[in-house]
Amino acid sequence: MRILSAVLLVWLIIGAVAAGQRGYYSSSPTNCAGVGTIVVTILAGPLNYAGVNPQVKNCQLPQPSR
Repeated sequence: MRILSAVLLVWLIIGAVAAGQRGYYSSSPTNCAGVGTIVVTILAGPLNYAGVNPQVKNCQLPQPSR
């Protein structure tokens, strides 16, 4: 279980580094698409270095009921 936790942590750290190298942290995300792109980049982890470039183009936040 510890090995799996360590692998997961390293995976997410690599994804966070990739998001930083793409400049996603330097420009503040002003909408949910910007935040979504950061999240999916982090979740993709090392796949970012294999050519994967996950991006969220559009997203709709749920509206509160009236």
